[in-house]
Amino acid sequence: MTTAVTPGGDATASAPVPVGTARGAGSRRSTSWAWLGLTPFAAYVLLFLALPTVLALASGLFTKTGAFTWNNLSALGDPAVLSTFASSTWVSLLTAIVGAVVGALVCYALLGMNPEGAVRQSVDAAAGVLAQFGGVMLAFAFIATIGVQGIITTLLKDSFGVNIFAGGTWIYEVPGLLLPYIYFQVPLMVITFMPALAALKPQWAEANATLGGTRGSFWLHIGFPVLAPSFLASLLLLFANAFSSYATAAALISQGSQIVPLQIRAALTSETVLGRENLAGALALGMIIVVGVVMALYSLIQRRAARWQA
Repeated sequence: MTTAVTPGGDATASAPVPVGTARGAGSRRSTSWAWLGLTPFAAYVLLFLALPTVLALASGLFTKTGAFTWNNLSALGDPAVLSTFASSTWVSLLTAIVGAVVGALVCYALLGMNPEGAVRQSVDAAAGVLAQFGGVMLAFAFIATIGVQGIITTLLKDSFGVNIFAGGTWIYEVPGLLLPYIYFQVPLMVITFMPALAALKPQWAEANATLGGTRGSFWLHIGFPVLAPSFLASLLLLFANAFSSYATAAALISQGSQIVPLQIRAALTSETVLGRENLAGALALGMIIVVGVVMALYSLIQRRAARWQA
C-alpha cells in the first residue's frame, strides 16, 4: 500500500503496487542489457584463449585422421624438448626475479612522490608504454645499440678496447634474451605492484611509531608480510609473461629453437620434428599447462592479497 499527498496536504491511500511488477521487470531488463556489455570480452576469450587451447589439445592428442594417440605427448619427454623447456624456465625465472626486484624498488622510490606530480605521472605513463614495447621493434633497438655493429658495442671497442662479443655473439642466443626481457619486465612490475604499495595505510606506520617502532621494524613486521602476496603474484605474472613471449625471441634468434616458443615455430615450419607429427600442438599444450598452473597460483595469491587491499 502506498500513500500520496494531495495539494491540500491530505494523505490518500492508493492501490498497492504488486512486488515484482514494473520495478522488477525494469530491473530484469537492465540486468539483461548489462550482460551484453560482456559480449566483446567473451568473444575475445573465445577466439584467442578458448579456441587456441582446444586446437592445441586436438592437434596434440589426435592424428590428422582424427585418431586418438599418445605419441605426440610422448615427444615432451624427449631430451631436446626438455632442454628447451628448461631454457624457457630459467630465462623466465631469472628475468622475472630481476624485473620484480628492480620494479619494486622503482615503486618504493615513487611512493614518496606526489601522485599528481609530473615525475610520478611521467613514470606511470612510461611504464604503461614500455611494458608493451616488444617484438621486432625491441629486438631492433637492442641490435642497433649492443649488437655486433651496435653503437655502444662500437664505442666500447674503439674508445676503450672492450669487445663484449669476445666470447661469441651471445646476443643472438638464449643469454641475449635476458636484457630485452628485463626491459619490459620492469615496467610491467611497476604497473602491477604500485597499487599494492600505494594501498599501505598511513595509520599502520603511525601506530608502529606510537608503539616505539622504527622504520625498519615497520617494514619487517608489517610492510613486507602485507606486501608479500602481492609481490609473489606479480612475480608469477612476470614469469608467465616471459615464458609465453615469442616475437622478441623470434626476431633475435633466427637459427635454432632454444626456447619453447621457437621450438613450436620449428615444428610448424616442418611437419615432422623428431619423427612425430603435430608436435607443435603437444608443445603448445605443455606451455598452456605451465602457464595455466602459474596463473592459477597467481589468482589464489592475488585473492589473498585483495583481503587487506579492500
